[in-house]
Amino acid sequence: MVDVSRKSPTPRRAVASAVVTVGAEILAKIAARGFDKGDVLTTAKIAGIQAAKRTSELIPLCHGLNPEHVDVEINLVEPDSVAIRSTARITAATGVEMEALTAAAVAALTIYDMCKSVGKGITIGPIRLEEKTGGKSGAWRREAPA
Repeated sequence: MVDVSRKSPTPRRAVASAVVTVGAEILAKIAARGFDKGDVLTTAKIAGIQAAKRTSELIPLCHGLNPEHVDVEINLVEPDSVAIRSTARITAATGVEMEALTAAAVAALTIYDMCKSVGKGITIGPIRLEEKTGGKSGAWRREAPA
């Protein structure tokens, strides 16, 4: 692990996103809450939040952080996709980018798991950092495509 013991804690925030392309049939079934396993979107949100809190157990050499806030927003995007946006905040000596990315990734994997009985052709990606604030490197935001 990188030694951050000499760094001062500062407020930090990271936002990540993921896209899950499920197809029109599965999207309609998600919207209708038609899966026997339960509510796909609520389950994915909870899974993402839980995953953010356990990031250091999943990613080798990642600092064990206790995020002060994690949120996962999930929206259906016609005609065939689910958009995930996760936010993590902390006051610490290191950033929360990995926690936000892990939340988005695990929420996406949960959607796949809950929907795979209807179709195996579900695609996950991209999963990416959208923005971060705080720390020595300061603020960063992904530029919108031209």
